[in-house]
Amino acid sequence: MSYKMVILVRKDLDMGKGKIAAQVAHAAVECALYAYRKKREVFDPWYSEGQRKVVLKASDEGELLRYHAIARAQGLITALIKDAGHTQLPPGTITCLGIGPDREDRIDEVTGGLPLL
Repeated sequence: MSYKMVILVRKDLDMGKGKIAAQVAHAAVECALYAYRKKREVFDPWYSEGQRKVVLKASDEGELLRYHAIARAQGLITALIKDAGHTQLPPGTITCLGIGPDREDRIDEVTGGLPLL
């Protein structure tokens, strides 16, 4: 059984590569910390397998919020990331969504149709 985490990034925002990398990192850290504290049964195998992360495209905030609701309804760990507004974006802009870690099949049920970033 394989484990992974996915991060969905909004493509309608004009974020530079560094900004995208930072936002993805925020989502990955938030999800990993939550899993470590509350869901060791998914954190431990995910961590020992190499902490696989896949970054996917979301078209806009609405799509991100839809996937957030679906993932939460499935009992998956989520982290909705809002920018602090220090550089490229207004404060509170939702930039990305982390989902997982969890079993690959559970995450693919939710995000399997999304394209890679």
